[in-house]
Amino acid sequence: MIDHYHFTDDGETPNHPKWPLLIYKNGLGGKNTAEACGELFESNGWDGVWVNGVYPYHHFHSTAHEVLGVAGGSAVVQMGGENGKVLTVEKGDVIIIPAGVGHKKLEASSDFHVVGAYPKGQKADLLKSENHEHEQAKSNIEDVPLPEKDPVFGANGGLFDYWK
Repeated sequence: MIDHYHFTDDGETPNHPKWPLLIYKNGLGGKNTAEACGELFESNGWDGVWVNGVYPYHHFHSTAHEVLGVAGGSAVVQMGGENGKVLTVEKGDVIIIPAGVGHKKLEASSDFHVVGAYPKGQKADLLKSENHEHEQAKSNIEDVPLPEKDPVFGANGGLFDYWK
């Protein structure tokens, strides 16, 4: 099952003007360890793999899309900025965050960790929602291309059903 959420520019968090945030509930299936998750993302052309958590402040990336695979625990996150949607994610879920979409951890279990990655060739900046050059961020977001592959499904399906 794929949940999708579209957010608009709220003056602080630009969000993506066209593409929604996607959550694949239990999208990792049996690949829900950090190592297996990272290998899955890399096999589909998403690189710069890292393991950590989600920052506890509103932030976004204006120069790259991001995928987060929940490899342990659960968390309550706010997506889309201060006026965005509060969601619960848990081990096995995959979150695909288009460039510009704000995200923040509100609370998490002690074992919560994610595996993150970016489409090949994209390098993520880190912008806090309340402290950035808004018009420049919006321009950057418009220039971030569609990934060549979905981080879970590869060349077909997944984000390509929503990001057109």
